[in-house]
Amino acid sequence: MVPRFPRRVYTADEVKKASKLIESGYKHRLTIKGDQAFRNKAREALKHVKTAGYYELLRTYIRQIVEIDGFSQLRESEAAVWANKHLLKNPIEAAGFFVQKASQMQEFLEGKLYYGGAAEARSVEKRIEFLKALKLESNELAVKSECERILERWAESTFL
Repeated sequence: MVPRFPRRVYTADEVKKASKLIESGYKHRLTIKGDQAFRNKAREALKHVKTAGYYELLRTYIRQIVEIDGFSQLRESEAAVWANKHLLKNPIEAAGFFVQKASQMQEFLEGKLYYGGAAEARSVEKRIEFLKALKLESNELAVKSECERILERWAESTFL
């Protein structure tokens, strides 16, 4: 029998089981939960994740993307990204957010401090790394231009 990923990743035993599965090569079958418009926009963002070469990272650490009516966030206990429609208005920003949250989930499962100042800086660096990769790998001028615009905004950020 093939071991199953824990339904939730909350207790020390659940985290340990999830980590062991991932170490042995486990990948989630990424699902999207929400209305049709949300699912379409999320799929558009996922195309950018694939183009940049980050889809395997995403499906290693994230099980699902769920539409919510509040703040977009990582839900570690569910291995899920909760996302609102506002986030998905810009599919490149959404793709970067998904990659950033996958990076945070990776650190959570590795037992690292995945939130707060230094951890947030690391996850933003992963997002910037993704944007640079997407800019390089995409064949679409509009995508390259949008990546450059977002990268310039991050470069000007006082939070980095």
